Amino acid sequence: MDIKSHTFDRLRKIFSGSLDIVEYAGLLVIAVATTIAMYQEAVVMVEARRVSLSDLLLMFLYLEVLAMIGQYVKSGQLPVRFPLYIGMVALARYLILDLKEMNEWRMLAVTSAIFLLTVAVLVIRYGHVRYPYREDAEKDSGKAYVRE
Repeated sequence: MDIKSHTFDRLRKIFSGSLDIVEYAGLLVIAVATTIAMYQEAVVMVEARRVSLSDLLLMFLYLEVLAMIGQYVKSGQLPVRFPLYIGMVALARYLILDLKEMNEWRMLAVTSAIFLLTVAVLVIRYGHVRYPYREDAEKDSGKAYVRE
């Protein structure tokens, strides 16, 4: 191995390690901020002595963000379904909060967007089960199929 490739390998390892540190620091910031926002929302509900559907949907948004972070930390991968779930809940919350001010076309547009995101999740799930990634197929070979 020549000196150039050895130096390049060392730089790549340092760069990769630095990116990992920044990535986990960013995840930590997002997790802490989400936890604080969740706590603040809980305090608002307790002080108001009332829980509305929009409050619950907002809490689900926070939980989805935390679940997405947890999934990423556990597996090192982020399934594209998690942001789609967050989008569906966010649109549902928007629909519920602004329903009185919406005209029929905007309502139709928002519900169509939710429907399209739902179809996207179903297509992704079907594709993943029907056409698994090579790594997943190799990992699962010899095992009984277990649904998520």
